[in-house]
Amino acid sequence: MIDVHQLSRSFPLPGGQELVAVDSVSFQVAAGEVYGLLGPNGAGKTTTLRMLLGLLRPTSGSAAIAGFSSVNDPDEVKRRVGLVSANSGVYQYLSPRELLIFFADLYGVPMDDCLRELKRLSELLGLEEFLDRPSGTLSTGQKQRVQLARALIHRPPVMLLDEPTLGLDVLGSQVIHEFISHVRGEGKAVILCTHHLDEAERICSRFGLMHRGRIVTEGTLEELRAQTGCHTLVEMFLKLSEQGPLLARGAD
Repeated sequence: MIDVHQLSRSFPLPGGQELVAVDSVSFQVAAGEVYGLLGPNGAGKTTTLRMLLGLLRPTSGSAAIAGFSSVNDPDEVKRRVGLVSANSGVYQYLSPRELLIFFADLYGVPMDDCLRELKRLSELLGLEEFLDRPSGTLSTGQKQRVQLARALIHRPPVMLLDEPTLGLDVLGSQVIHEFISHVRGEGKAVILCTHHLDEAERICSRFGLMHRGRIVTEGTLEELRAQTGCHTLVEMFLKLSEQGPLLARGAD
């Protein structure tokens, strides 16, 4: 469903030098699988997603969704993707109902199908009580639920989630976890980008650990434990990235 092969992206720097943000990244994600693309801020996760979506042209390599190239067929790729990010992307003067109908129209969803899906998502995500209120009056958690509905309104086979729990409390994060389990159960291919490694352990079926633009290791949690001799993803990442103590010892 998702195929990334030797994907790279460089950015020019003053003095004729280059910043290599993503360096020869390769991975595949099958239908019904949640792939954790993990690493700290600046590891290259979001740049990889932007190339996969066709928003940023790679320096080299390729990316495809459902057989459609992110470079050659970006519109076809976008039709097959639902994106959830830390930014709510909710228009404050539109009600959730108006916003969902608007996005369904952008994706070319027939009105009858749109209304059926709006009803299903409203029940699934608990939107009914605020479906016709201006979005600017909604709480952070309510806006989050609207964003999840927006990502699903066109019934995409692929979900991309970029730091979806950033700034959320425990209950808001739990909604995201349940949402991921739901879309996985529907057979969607899911990529979760996050630097919260302990969170990813709970919900991902396979992992790619990114550091300085490269995937340094990949596999299921059991495979990574066998490869590294570490128990948690945090311990694995610190070992693989060769990070020693981060604070000076013996300081007054």
